[in-house]
Amino acid sequence: MSGGEVAGLLVAVFWAILVSFLAVALVRLAQTLRAATELVTEVTRQAVPLLGEASETIRSAQSQLDRVETIASDVQEVTSNASALSSTVATTFGGPLVKVAAFGYGVRRALRRRETQPPRRTVAGRTLPSPRRGRPRKD
Repeated sequence: MSGGEVAGLLVAVFWAILVSFLAVALVRLAQTLRAATELVTEVTRQAVPLLGEASETIRSAQSQLDRVETIASDVQEVTSNASALSSTVATTFGGPLVKVAAFGYGVRRALRRRETQPPRRTVAGRTLPSPRRGRPRKD
């Protein structure tokens, strides 16, 4: 055998070994791809119902938010009505109540003053002034 034949034989053996390693790598790659495909199929099978449930939950939350928005707008309307009513009541009854309170205060003060003051003296149709408050009377 010549040197070229030995070199050709060595190249052929190394080529066969390389092809064997590549075949093993391709078989393992095929197994990995098959397992990944099964995993994706399983995840898809489980994810579809979960997405349906999530969609239903979102729809329910949206309907609840719509209800809360309706309630909030009603509360705002009631608040503005109550504010308008209190303004109307204050305007309608505020002035007269202040006047009645002032009148009542004046009547109480006059009655109290009348009780503490001595009776006025009259001389021939004229009323004499009452003595000053700070000085005692000389009678």
